[in-house]
Amino acid sequence: MKLPTDASAAAGQPLIELGNEVAAAILRTVEAGWKFALESPDVSADAGEVAITERLREGMRRALNSGMFRWENQMFVLPGTESRSSPDIPVPDGRTDIPIFVIGTAERFKDHDPHAIIECKRVVGNDRRLCRQYVVAGIDRFQTGKYAGSHSIGFMTGYLIAGDAEFAVGGVNRYLNGKSRSAENLQPSILIAESWVWRSRHQREGRSRIELHHALLSFPPFNSKVRRGGGDSAGRT
Repeated sequence: MKLPTDASAAAGQPLIELGNEVAAAILRTVEAGWKFALESPDVSADAGEVAITERLREGMRRALNSGMFRWENQMFVLPGTESRSSPDIPVPDGRTDIPIFVIGTAERFKDHDPHAIIECKRVVGNDRRLCRQYVVAGIDRFQTGKYAGSHSIGFMTGYLIAGDAEFAVGGVNRYLNGKSRSAENLQPSILIAESWVWRSRHQREGRSRIELHHALLSFPPFNSKVRRGGGDSAGRT
């Protein structure tokens, strides 16, 4: 079964647009991949970001190979790859964490590059440094076009090293609000009505907005704990 897209491949289409069904399929693949990743003894809240991401990638591939999804033959999880923020730049200036290739999107847009980018970050709501990194080294790389420059949709995973999703969202939104960016606050997802999925929208200079889907992933049993010293729990902002 082919995954559809909502956008047409009309001449002059500036950005690749994934349909809601494709975006939801990617999020469900992340969810299933995370469950497999947690089976690895080296995946914990204390593990390094790169190591966790490699396990998540393996888990997503395992999920797609398991037969649990109807899109298993239409989506491929690629290795982390070097990327260019502009076609005019001859040398890659970035590296993406988990690129996704979608057969239906490739056929429609005649594009051989990854059709979705997942950027991965550790985060906890009362750690301002990690919340800042989630924005500066995550959200902002999509907003500036360094990542997914030809896409209208991007993805992030937040590894919840303490607290739950709402606690992390509160911290990220406080950082955005402190930079007068309240319009970019993370909000509940309209694709999947579950507490681990969020969305945000960000204006690109001279271009349309990019929408980000955020998968906030817990490490049982650590998801009920909160780091000391750094602020109070905050819900949706």
